[in-house]
Amino acid sequence: MFDRAKLEALRARFTGVKETEVAPPEFRKALSLVFGENYRRSMPYAGLSTLLDMPYRPEAPDLADFGGLEVALVGVPMDLGVTNRAGARLGPRAVREIERIGPYNHALKVSPRGECQAADIGDVPMRSRFSLDSSIEDIAGFYARIHKAGVRPISVGGDHSITYPILQALGRDRPVGLVHIDAHCDTMGEIDGSKFHHGGPFRQAVLAGVLDPERTIQIGIRGPAEVFWSFSYESGMTVLHIEDVDRLGIAAVVEKARAVVGDGPTYISFDVDGLDPTFAPGTGTPEAGGLTPREAQAILHGLAGIDIVGGDVVEVAPQYDPTSNTAMVGAQMLFELFSAMVLGPGFKKSRS
Repeated sequence: MFDRAKLEALRARFTGVKETEVAPPEFRKALSLVFGENYRRSMPYAGLSTLLDMPYRPEAPDLADFGGLEVALVGVPMDLGVTNRAGARLGPRAVREIERIGPYNHALKVSPRGECQAADIGDVPMRSRFSLDSSIEDIAGFYARIHKAGVRPISVGGDHSITYPILQALGRDRPVGLVHIDAHCDTMGEIDGSKFHHGGPFRQAVLAGVLDPERTIQIGIRGPAEVFWSFSYESGMTVLHIEDVDRLGIAAVVEKARAVVGDGPTYISFDVDGLDPTFAPGTGTPEAGGLTPREAQAILHGLAGIDIVGGDVVEVAPQYDPTSNTAMVGAQMLFELFSAMVLGPGFKKSRS
């Protein structure tokens, strides 16, 4: 039955007021980020595009403390390590073009931007667009500076070869653990005279002593490249094929991942080809039968609270996807990773 008294009460409360005045307390931080001090929402399609619409701080790398940042979002536009289709060098630009991701994560009940000082600091400067070896060196050097400043990086590639030099920097003092979502284990050896390629970053990271294989779990593995992954098994990595994910269910996969990485420093690497190409066709080495975005989100949600010292989303190659869905889902996974990170130790959370 229509309740006129209720209608009048709703009119009295909600007519002509600001959302920041009437929203539940848990939403107000996110709303303040959207509307700012002047209660004016910026147009999502206007202005400079940045990763997750974060503030743009290109000067931060030139400052000793990176301008007081706690989290740096970084583009790594390099795909010289691909073995199949090139194009992931355009991934950071494509992900920056995606708007309206965040700022509130309803599943984790957090606005990550409101829990820390974070910004898009631009792209890694590299000396050569032609030399894979020098690019690996440049990436490692750049992330060594980030790590020295006590900043946690979240990156957008680029192909998966970028993860090795990032781990070189982050695992220098203590080998990190790894949650790796992918169709491929990426623990291959040398190919065509190069040990640096997107099929082998995690082998190189283990051999360099910066990645702990006993604290590494690889999720969603499938496709015809299984014969290349013996290093994963022999080194002690936990490998969950896509069939294992189906058999166990997402909750058990999350439980397993948390048990493997424990409470030590952990890196999360998300290759978009871990998703089924129905959802992410814009990638260099697509494999049928992958995760859905909802399953991937659930896994990342389940990792909230572990000590995430860095992470990446890689292998977005937008030219193979005219719909821009791959870049969109990549941006969403970037946001989920950011959200999970700020819920871990090392961040002061003031909820209002």
